[in-house]
Amino acid sequence: MQSPLFSYTEQQSQDRYTVQNPQLLRVSLTGQDDVLARKGAMVAYQGLMEFDGEYRSHGQRRARASTGEGLDLMRCSGQGTVYLANLAQYIHVVDVDHDGMTVDSAYVLALDSSLHTEVIAVDSQYGISGTGKYQLNISGTGKVALMTSGQPLMMQVTPDKYVNADADAIVAWSSSLRVQMQAQTHSSGVWRRRGTTGEGWELSFLGQGFALVQPSEVLPPQNHEIGQGVRAQYGMGQQGAHGQNQNNSWN
Repeated sequence: MQSPLFSYTEQQSQDRYTVQNPQLLRVSLTGQDDVLARKGAMVAYQGLMEFDGEYRSHGQRRARASTGEGLDLMRCSGQGTVYLANLAQYIHVVDVDHDGMTVDSAYVLALDSSLHTEVIAVDSQYGISGTGKYQLNISGTGKVALMTSGQPLMMQVTPDKYVNADADAIVAWSSSLRVQMQAQTHSSGVWRRRGTTGEGWELSFLGQGFALVQPSEVLPPQNHEIGQGVRAQYGMGQQGAHGQNQNNSWN
């Protein structure tokens, strides 16, 4: 049998994480350290591998129930190679150091089991209950595989150059940054879009670090049922289910 498909062979690498192609991650396991991956993300594997549901503490379960933020993970262990992907999203491997990284959990594909995760809140400028945003703080030393819808933009934040990003387009940022959620409108119309522009909630970043933005304002489908068994989760913007509900209620 002959086909151009035979050019899509395995990437040979000694690294633990290798981007097999822009939308597929190759993880090598030696039997020493496990990797935690998004449940259901395995598309293929070679070798003696085991996949188990990752234990979540009471605090993690409670945080997930009250905020909607958190990771549903499986533990990948053994000796061999596992390939991970999610909805053909673009994959990026990031080194987490002592500064830490804050990320929307919807964009985490895999991470080293040695890393620590914690749900944190981003306050709105109005102090109105329910208008904040919850994110996942990742700390320790190790690697995280992130996903984006399309090729992302990495924006540098410095003390004299702050960055504003759409709350539905932001993927991750340096945990050392000062962050505030804001809407360019007056408080009585906090849920309204900015005039007729279709813009609304933003995150404002100040300090020294980075902010990673994707060219999309819609999260990958997951968690919530919409229509005939299709599961989806969207953000707070105009394209999101939550944003649409608020627009319908307040306009």
